[in-house]
Amino acid sequence: MTGSDPRPLAGVTVVDLTRVLAGPYCTLVLANLGARVIKVERPPDGDDARGIGPFVGGKSLYFAALNHGKESIALDLRDAEERAIFDQLLGATDVLVENFRPGVLARLGYGWEALHARWPRLVLATASGFGQTGPLRERPAFDMVAQAMGGIMSLTGYPDGPPARVGVSIGDIAAGLFLAIGVLAALHARRDSGEGTMIDVAMLDCQLAILENALTTHLVTGALPGRLGTRHPNIAPFQAFEAADGRQVVICAGHDPQFSKLCEVLGRPELIGDPRFDTTDARRRHVDQLEIELAAALRSRTAADWLERLEHAGVPCAPVNTVADAVRDPQVAARNMVVEIPDPAIGRLAVAGNPIKLAGVPEPDARRPPPDLDADRGAVLAWLRRS
Repeated sequence: MTGSDPRPLAGVTVVDLTRVLAGPYCTLVLANLGARVIKVERPPDGDDARGIGPFVGGKSLYFAALNHGKESIALDLRDAEERAIFDQLLGATDVLVENFRPGVLARLGYGWEALHARWPRLVLATASGFGQTGPLRERPAFDMVAQAMGGIMSLTGYPDGPPARVGVSIGDIAAGLFLAIGVLAALHARRDSGEGTMIDVAMLDCQLAILENALTTHLVTGALPGRLGTRHPNIAPFQAFEAADGRQVVICAGHDPQFSKLCEVLGRPELIGDPRFDTTDARRRHVDQLEIELAAALRSRTAADWLERLEHAGVPCAPVNTVADAVRDPQVAARNMVVEIPDPAIGRLAVAGNPIKLAGVPEPDARRPPPDLDADRGAVLAWLRRS
C-alpha cells in the first residue's frame, strides 16, 4: 500500500501479456484493488479484443470494459531491443500474467524455469483452456468450449430444449477470478518465502469447480443432473413464476419459515400443513405439484403487486430484470456498481464498478480510461530508467 492510494494492492506492479477475456478479467480485478497493470501488447494490432465490436469513436467497447485502469506499451518480443525492455519490466515487476497456449511463453524464452532463475521473486500467473499438464494441454479453447466440456451447458436451459450457453462468458470469467485469487495467494506466500511461484489455472478445471453440488451428487449417487429452467435442483419453491400481466417473478422460499410466509401472502395457508409440502425435502420431491399450486395463485395479480406484498412479508423475491433494468436499480447506484470514466474517443464510458468493498478504502475519485495501443510507452520507459 502506498501513502496516496489506500487500496491493498497499491505498490504492486503487474505485467499483463493477456488478451481478450480470461486474463484481462484477472488483471482488471487486480487493477481495481490498486495494482499498477502494464499491458504489454504485440504490435501492430495489440490485444485481439481491440478488434471486437461494438465500436464507439473507433474504440472497442469490449476492450474498454475490461481494460480501463491499465497502461499499454507495445513490444515485439522477437526483437532484441524490445526484449531488453521487456526484461527490464520483468526485473521491476511483481507479477507476470499470461494466457497463451501452454508452451508459447517458453518458446519465446520466458518459460517458468527461465523466469524463476532470473527473477526469483516474480509471480507467474497463467490461464489456458486446459492447463499446463494433461493430454489436452496444447488444444485451443474459448469460453463456449469450456462451458460445453465442463458440463455447465448440460445444466442450462429448459428440460424440453437443447443445452444453452450461459448468457455471459462464465468459462473465461471464472478462470479470471480463480487466477486473481491465485495471484493474491502467491503474493501472500512471497512475504514469508521471498520467492515467487507459478500459478496454473485451466478454464476446464474452473468449470468443474463451479458445478456446485451437481458434481458431488452425480459422483456419490450416480444421478445425472439435467436442465431445470429456473428451478433449483434441491430447494423448492426456488424459481420464476408468471404473474397476471405476463411478467416473471422469482421466488426463493425453500426454508420452512419463508414457505409459510409465502403461503399466507398467496392466500393459500392450507399448503403449509399439506404433507406433500410440509418439509424442505417433501417440497423437493413434490416440486411439480407445488409449482402447479403456486403458479395458479400467482396468476391472480400483477408482478408489481406480488413483489410489494412478498417484500413486505420478508419473502425473498425479485423481478426478472433486463440489463437496462438492472443497471438503473437504486441499489446498484447505492453500491457504486456503475461508474463513468471520461474517455477521449468514447466520451462518457460506463463500466461496472468494483464489487469488492473494503472498509476504510474509499472508491477512487478518478479512473484511467482504457489505453490506446502503446499510449504509455514514454511513461513506462521513464519509470524503468528510475527503477
